[in-house]
Parts: sequence; structure tokens; C-alpha cells
Amino acid sequence: MSEQGSEISSELRESNPIHGENTVMWTLWFTYGAFYFCRTNLSAAVSGLKAPEASGGLGLSGEEIGWILASLKMAYAFGQLLNGQLSEHIRPRLLLAIGMFGSAALNVTFGLGTGFYFLLFVWACNGYCQSLGWTPCMRVIGNWFPVLRRGKVLGIIGTGYQITLGLTYVIASYSVEYFGWRGAVFVPSVMLAACGIGMLLLLRESPTETAVSDANNVSTPKFERGSLRVNLYLTLFNPGLWLLGISLGLLNACRYGFLDWGLTHLIEIQETTIGKSGLKYCLIAPGAAAGAYLSGWATDRYFNSRRAPVICGLLVLLGLTTLLYEAVARSTEWWATGVLCVLLVALGFCIYGPQVLLVGTAPADLAHRGTTAAAAGFVNFMGYMGAATGDVVTGYFSDAAHGGWQIAIWIWAGWAFAAAGCVSLLWNTTSNRVGFLPSFVPKLTGTVGLLSMIAALIIEEAPQTVTLAMSAGILFMLASFKIRRLGIATSAFAVMGIAYFFSNYVVSFGDQVTWTLAAGLGGCGVALISSIMVITDER
Repeated sequence: MSEQGSEISSELRESNPIHGENTVMWTLWFTYGAFYFCRTNLSAAVSGLKAPEASGGLGLSGEEIGWILASLKMAYAFGQLLNGQLSEHIRPRLLLAIGMFGSAALNVTFGLGTGFYFLLFVWACNGYCQSLGWTPCMRVIGNWFPVLRRGKVLGIIGTGYQITLGLTYVIASYSVEYFGWRGAVFVPSVMLAACGIGMLLLLRESPTETAVSDANNVSTPKFERGSLRVNLYLTLFNPGLWLLGISLGLLNACRYGFLDWGLTHLIEIQETTIGKSGLKYCLIAPGAAAGAYLSGWATDRYFNSRRAPVICGLLVLLGLTTLLYEAVARSTEWWATGVLCVLLVALGFCIYGPQVLLVGTAPADLAHRGTTAAAAGFVNFMGYMGAATGDVVTGYFSDAAHGGWQIAIWIWAGWAFAAAGCVSLLWNTTSNRVGFLPSFVPKLTGTVGLLSMIAALIIEEAPQTVTLAMSAGILFMLASFKIRRLGIATSAFAVMGIAYFFSNYVVSFGDQVTWTLAAGLGGCGVALISSIMVITDER
């Protein structure tokens, strides 16, 4: 098709939408939103999980609950990396059905369980089922809508989960009041399954073949895709994506502090019922919807499509609002409830304004040509790993023995400020100014990661054979300065280290979980990522 013909066809396609587009858009709106019924609902059950067995709870500690909540984020993060490829080869309706009905079934299974490790496994499986939601929706959007209209469509669809978020707080909270903590997983599972049936009845994956060809060939330029190694190089050596990923991870740690732990915080601090706490927390939803819309508009209207200034400003406001929220939540003055409600709306605005930009628009802006999907997946992966870390840290410090809620919420605010600091480094960065990290960076960070791992092994009095074996990884990493292929050996040692430290987490959990184990596990993770960067370096 000629360039002139493409322009004419594009104009016709824009002015003459395919019949059924609105039905598809609103079906995707409630489909993806419905996933949140069985993702954020567990926050309403936290108090019940912590309650003694004599009163109908499970007697879990805050740290154990933190690990359960974190397991969903970790499984979700890895699922995002995998499902982007699956969505290109498997029908979207099938993946969505597996995700929706699977998540509903796993929520019921969770409610029937009692043991910590069983609940940890089930909720991790739920995380993977939840990860089957977004990428199939994106494929359907690509089939139906041209590029020139996808931004508006994505904006509308994106409000679905924000509204569902508010509904989930109300529904799950009152379900707990009437049916106990298990109501928080039983009732939302029925709603998700019902939405899954609606999706199967209403969703059409694509219009006619002619329309599909027109929508894709006219509006979407075709680029030759590079190899996996090239894509990894362009993604992992992109400094802008690392800063976005770290920022999103810090933001998500704060975000899920409120989403996963906020209800429990209000119940314990204000000594109120979970139903009343749920009614207050649903106010996050309208603020979130407004933030998602207005933040993108502001970047185009006032900052020439530079995302960093808006993201940075909202993150600073988030930190300040979080500190104010903590003080107001403890107040017993007559005006405190009204101010708290206003602050919850503001928190939703300040959380989801930057979140939408960090997870979608900004990675697309800073990605190298042909790697937009990989860039978004990488940033989202780091974001949910940050959320998982935040759940564990919040669970630990929320216990009175480790400082209590005031310390935990101050940490949330610190994460927001740190995220703002990372984004500020991208203040004037555009797609035309994206460079590459120097080759020595992964080798240096990998060496530091391995050193921290060995230090943890020594402190934990690990067997000398394990310490010596892991020390060999440093030699391979240093040797990779001359022979890059030795990065493969380093990655093998890093995987062995991850297996060792994770097994020690499991073994020692009932006794004590030390921060040295956490440092060792983190060091192995850094070494593994660094090794992959060394292997994929194209220079």
C-alpha cells in the first residue's frame, strides 16, 4: 500500500469505526477490572489471618502475612515476562478464561486452607493467574483499534480496575463482617467467575479479517524484530528503563502498603470495624481515576510530553500526604474523619497518576526502537518485585515488637521520596537522548552482589564448602572482563546461591528469618541479572 493510500485509509478507519468496537472496549473494561476482585481482596482478611485460632483466625504473624502477600507479586512479576510471549500464540479468550476461573478457584482454595506454607503456595499460584489478565487484553486492543485511537481506549479501560479496587474494599470488608475472614475470598471469587462467564459471552477477539488487516497494516508500522539477545541488550543496557523500574518498584512498595495493609492499619489504630474502614478506603478509587487521566494530559499540555516532571511532583506530594495521613489517622478530633477521607482521595490521585505513566507511557517513550513491549514488561517486572519487597517489610515493621504502624508508614513515605529522586534524574530525558550503560557496570554490580552474598554466608556460618564454591563466582565475574562467556558460569553460581538462600528461608522461617539471609538472596539476584547483562552485551 502506498504512503498516500495508507493516509487515506487511516483517515477512513479513524472516522468510520468498526461495528462492535464499543462492545469490545467495555467488555475489556469490566474484564480486566474484574481481576482485582481476587487480587486486592486479601487486604480485608489480614486482621482475621492475624487473629488467634481461638477467635476463628489463623494466628499468623505480620511477617508471615507479608510473605503471603509478596508471593502474589513475585509470581505476577515473572508471569508478566512469560505471558507476553504466550499472548502472541494462544487465543486471548482462552488465556483470560484460565486467568479468571483459575483465580476464582484459587481464592476458594485459599479460604479452605490453614497452614502457612499451603496459603503461601496457593496465593503465589493466584498471582500467576492474575498475570494472565493484561497481555491478552492488549492483543485484543491491537486487533480492534488503530494506533491513533488506542490512547483514548486504554485510558477508558484503565479506569476499570480503579473502580473495581474501590468496590473490592467495600464488598470484601462487609463480607468479613458477615462471614468471617474467609468471606473476603469466597464472595469476590463468585463475582470474578460471573464476570468470566460474561467475558466468554461478549468478547470478540477480532473484527473481520479485512478490518484487522486495515487496522494493523495502516496504523501500525512493521519493524523487523531483533533476536532475543538483541532485545535483552537494548532493554537491560538502557539506563532510563532501570531508573523507571526502580522508581516503579519504590512506588509500588508504597502503593501496596496502602492497598494491602491500609484496612488493617485503620482497624488497629482507630479500633473501628472493617466495614467502616472499607467504606473509607474505597475513596481511593475516584482519586485514582482522576490521577490517571489528568497526569497524562498534564505531561502533554504543559511539559511537551516529558513525563518526569509530573511523575516527580506527584511522588513528592505522595510522600507528604502519606506523612499527613499517618498523623490524621491517629487523631481523635471531630474533624479527623472528614480530613482522612479527603486525604484518601488525594492518595489515590498521587499514587495512580505516576503509576500509569511509569508502567505504560514512560517506558514506551524511553525504549529503543522495536523494544516497547520488552521495555514495559521489564519495568513492570521490577515494579512488582518492589511491591513484594514492600509487603514483607511492612509486615515486619507493622508488628508492635518491631516499631509498629508509625514506623511502617514513615517507610512508605520514604519510598515515595526515593522514587521521586530516581525520576528526577530523567527530568529532561527524551526518546532522542537515550543511551547505553557502560560495559563495566554489570561486571561491577555483579561483583558487589557476590561479595554481599559471601558476607552473608560467613555471618550465617554456612558450610565452608558452600562459601568457597560461591567465591568462585567472583573469579568468573572478574574474568568476564576479558572473556565474556564466563558470565554463563557466574550465572550458574548465582542460581545455586538463590536456591541455597531460599531453602534456608523456608527451613528457618518457623524459627527466625534474619536480614543476612535477605541480603544474601538479594546479592544473588543482583549477580544473576548482571551475568545476563554480561552475556547479552553486544559490544
